[in-house]
This record gives sequence, C-alpha cells and structure tokens, in this order.
Amino acid sequence: MSTTTLDHSVKALAAIEGSDTQAPLRDGSTTRYVNFDYAASAPALCSVVERISQLLQTYSSVHRGAGYASQVTTKAYETARGQVADFVGAGNEHCLIFTRNTTDSLNLLARCVPGKVVVLDLEHHSNLLPWNDVHVVRGANTLAATISRVETALKDTRAVLLAVTGASNVTGEILPIGELAEIAHRHGARIAVDGAQLVPHRRVDITATGIDYLAFSGHKTYAPFGSGVLVGLRDWLDAADPYLAGGGAVLNVTADDVKWAPAPARHEGGSPNVLGAAALAAACVEIESLGDAVVSHEATLTEQLRDGLSEIPGVHTLKIFADSTDAVGVVSFVVDGHQAAEVAAHLSAEYGIGVRDGRFCAHPLLDRLGHGSGAVRASLGLGSSSADVDLLLAALRAL
Repeated sequence: MSTTTLDHSVKALAAIEGSDTQAPLRDGSTTRYVNFDYAASAPALCSVVERISQLLQTYSSVHRGAGYASQVTTKAYETARGQVADFVGAGNEHCLIFTRNTTDSLNLLARCVPGKVVVLDLEHHSNLLPWNDVHVVRGANTLAATISRVETALKDTRAVLLAVTGASNVTGEILPIGELAEIAHRHGARIAVDGAQLVPHRRVDITATGIDYLAFSGHKTYAPFGSGVLVGLRDWLDAADPYLAGGGAVLNVTADDVKWAPAPARHEGGSPNVLGAAALAAACVEIESLGDAVVSHEATLTEQLRDGLSEIPGVHTLKIFADSTDAVGVVSFVVDGHQAAEVAAHLSAEYGIGVRDGRFCAHPLLDRLGHGSGAVRASLGLGSSSADVDLLLAALRAL
C-alpha cells in the first residue's frame, strides 16, 4: 500500500477486528469506540483471525502424532517459527522459543543468564523484576549521558548482559539499540532487548543490529492469542535448566535420569500454543507486507497528536530524554487540575475514547519524571486515523 494514497482522515492502514465497536456513553447513547490503547493490547488483524479460523479445521497434537491433522498442525507450528524468525532477521546461530508474552520470555532468559545484568530505571517491570543479579542504572536527562552511564556500569560491574527496552512504553522514545549493542559487546557483555513496544511499529533486524536476545508479545503485535517470543543465541538457552519440565522437553527419561532436548524444545514443555504461534506469524507476515507505510502512518498521526496536545493549555506531555528524536506512537501526558483516572474516565464516558491511565508498569520512571501518581497514555496503531486524533484533542480541549 502506497503511503501517498493513504487518507489518514478516514482510512486505517490495515483491516482490524472490532473497528466498528460501539461504546456506551454517559447520556445513554452509543458511539464508535476510539482505541488509543494499542500499547497495552492491540486488536487483532482480520487476517490473523482468518488464519486462526483456517487452522482450527485441522487442529491437533504437535510433534507426536502420525495422523493427517497432527501433521498439518505440526507443520503450521514450525512454519510459524520460521516466519517469525525471518520477520526479526534471525540467523542460523539464533534459536526462537514461543512463550506466553514478553514477561514470560524475559523470565525464561533470566534463568539462563550466567552472571550480572545491567538495566535502566526506565524499564517496564517485566525487564526490571526477573533478573537474579541486577545493577540498575539511573537514567540521565539526555540519551548521551545515559549511554555513558550504561557503559560505565558495564565496565565496573563486569556484567554479562545489558537488558534494555527498544522503545519506552511510557513515552515511545526509541533507544539507540545498535549503539548500545556495540558498547555491550565491547565490554564482553551481550544485549537483550524488550521489543514489546518496538517490534509492532518498526522493523527490527537482530542480526544487522547486533541484538543477542529479543523478546516481544503477540498481543501487542495484533495477534492477541496468548503468544510471545524469545529469540537469541543458543548457547545460554541450551546450557540452562528447562523453563518448563515436562513432555516435549526431553530426549529420554528413565526412572533415575533424564536427558533434556536442546532449545527450543528444551523450554517448550507441554502442548504448545499452536494457535498463538500461527496468529503471531500471520501478523508478522502482514506487517512486513505493509513495509514503510507502517512508520509513515504512525509518524504522521503521532506528530498530529503531539502538536495538538502542545497547544492545549494545562496539558503537559512526558519525555525522558531532552535529546531524543525518534519515537513510536506512544504519548503520555498529564492535565493540570485533574487526576489521570479522572481524565481517562471522562474520555470514555463522554466520547467513547479508550486510553490508559496509571503508572504503566514503570513505577521508577514515573517517579523520576515527577508523576508518581500516574499519567494518561494515548497510543496509536494500524487502525488509528487522523479523525481519531482530532476527536481526542477536542475532548481534551473541552475538559
């Protein structure tokens, strides 16, 4: 789809389930639901739902059945693994494990890390809490100063892993992952990226960028069927104890001993979420087919939203770094004289607009930014339009 033919006022970039959902208003009427909560959970692509419906016709066991339906299901599962691996630029040295979500992926990786981990204080809790031996770096007011602090921490702690977000779930600001990967490798460490907010919105090539481990979620990538991904270098994954001990994770079991399978089977014990894996693969295929139109679409709407918010008296947007220049479509703000929950409830009850309010599972960052009581977050996606942004801005002006 050419970006030059996109009418941002009336068209979404891709077919989204629930785009005509009606929301009840305070006065008893209904209106079209306007979704500004993509950063929490994105709606399903219609192509994803179609893929699920197709696969349900032959759904069966995986890896353990000789019957036709089992063969079809096994092929669908492993084909999905290859499609998702290709989507993120994985090479032969990488292993892709299907999980439940980003939190699950990072908890799995935490069990495999043979040493200290360095993280930033701006991380989502899923990248703060799992690590057993962690050093938290307090971010500075600029990216440049923050990167310098990260390098000092890697040098002083002799950490084996730097774990960072690809894009903030609070402000959408994108970190320079390639530069951070080079710094980590220079100091003998690997880099893991929480890609939950980055992967659905920007092309991520782990081989080209130097990412050693990447985690992301299906429910943020237009495939809300309970899937997630951890993809990365095999050696740590093969050396660690199985994440889930059970059938499928073994090569042989006796009454006295067990021989575990190598990854990915080593960490995928039990019957896998075939539908979730296939759904995520279908979403990846469609997003890739859209190409640069995804970035163009969201950049246009994000600029419209940020510019509009800046013109409303009493509305203040949040920003982590004074020198950051790139962000995905996530914008958080506060409104003078109003609690975040009050603003969110007003937008829903009066206009049918869905936003997120609170601390976004990033409490240390909100505290550092001076908004420990919470903020309002508006996040954009493939189904967003210029008309949606205009409605949100009008609602805030009225408030």
